[in-house]
Amino acid sequence: MSDVLSRLAHPPGARHNVRRVGRGPGGGKGKTSGKGQKGQKARKPGNFHKTHFQGGQTPIQRRLAKRGFRVPFPVETVVLNVGQLERFTDGTTVDEAALRAARLVQGRDIRIKILGDGELTKKLTIRVDKVSGPAKQKIEAAGGTVEAPC
Repeated sequence: MSDVLSRLAHPPGARHNVRRVGRGPGGGKGKTSGKGQKGQKARKPGNFHKTHFQGGQTPIQRRLAKRGFRVPFPVETVVLNVGQLERFTDGTTVDEAALRAARLVQGRDIRIKILGDGELTKKLTIRVDKVSGPAKQKIEAAGGTVEAPC
């Protein structure tokens, strides 16, 4: 067993010899070690420069004006139309749980708003975060009710 382990080797082509740069003209990478002539990229600490450094010029993110504001934790609102509520049976209470069961609402930490596009013929009780004026009129015209947000 130990005889086999002593003969283990990497397969051909798996490992390459490390080129020893800066060791004279015979090595092929002598004198400047493949870094060309002078300049920042030829200096010792490994060609360091900041990612967006623009040569000492005032960077573009400081030259442009600051505009707008981004809400750090936006609350997503899912919009549904009255016509989409037609799939529920007569007398159903439509709340977030019912809308999730019907696969009309997905995601977490959302608000639900009902808009007035489409027609509704069924008597439903609506319990969502917001309802537009035309949607409320159509729901109540069909005999349904809109309750305060849950």
